[in-house]
Amino acid sequence: MLRRNIRLRREYLYRKSLEGKEREYYEKKRKIREALEEGKPIPTELRNEEAALRQEIDLEDEQTAVPRSLIDDEYANATVKDPKILLTTSRNPSAPLTQFVKELKIVFPNATRMNRGGQVIKEIVEVCRTHDFTDVILLHEHRGEPDGLIVCHLPFGPTAYFELLNVVTRHDIKDKQAVGTMSEAYPHLILDNFTTKLGQRTANILKHLFPVPKPDTKRIITLANRSDYISFRHHVYEKRGGPKSVELKEVGPRFELRLFQIKLGTVDQSEAQNEWVIRPYMNTAKKRNLLGN
Repeated sequence: MLRRNIRLRREYLYRKSLEGKEREYYEKKRKIREALEEGKPIPTELRNEEAALRQEIDLEDEQTAVPRSLIDDEYANATVKDPKILLTTSRNPSAPLTQFVKELKIVFPNATRMNRGGQVIKEIVEVCRTHDFTDVILLHEHRGEPDGLIVCHLPFGPTAYFELLNVVTRHDIKDKQAVGTMSEAYPHLILDNFTTKLGQRTANILKHLFPVPKPDTKRIITLANRSDYISFRHHVYEKRGGPKSVELKEVGPRFELRLFQIKLGTVDQSEAQNEWVIRPYMNTAKKRNLLGN
């Protein structure tokens, strides 16, 4: 079983490296096509390859002009079956973190919560693979405050690392009348302002944690990006005064996420390649929004 996983992982990475070369080749052809259409000179770095690239362009049609992903889309089978998620924490979790995980178990449909105990991450990932789990979510804390969330897609990745901020659980709200009842129906998703390539990648990782809902479900989960901070909000709505009157009620929990790393492997693979990682100079670039406008 271990050898098979290593072989499949190696084949997967090889196919991914091939797609990177195809994407680079496509970008060269795109630059030449644009130069020809606009009557501009060919870029100097492409003049040695111009003849071969123009011949390729002449042979292309609508089906072959844009490179297709071979098998490398990690979420290619996501619409075939519903996600199955394992939720766990760091070792010896505090009471606030345990409460937060219990609430997240209801937020994510088809989620299973596991007490970490003495389990090693590598063992957890292997067990999840054998039992057909699609994702593992790990939660971390600092002095009783949840401060980290890791989303690991199985069987081969990717793994996204988020910083958790401003966590408010249902348990923390004193006025119980102010919050609605927590529904377990599959929710509608609202993904706002994930416009860049990295933003679309992040939205893809997050949205596939939820199954496809029924059209008439009254549960809504919002993931809104503002200045690279992703706000998570959870609502239910009711039409009490007819179809034109909608009453929206927040049910919690609420928190903010900030992406700081995406790896091309699972969480137990320390040698996995970084797809994207935040750098110190990015914190000072106030006007640069990495996930959206």
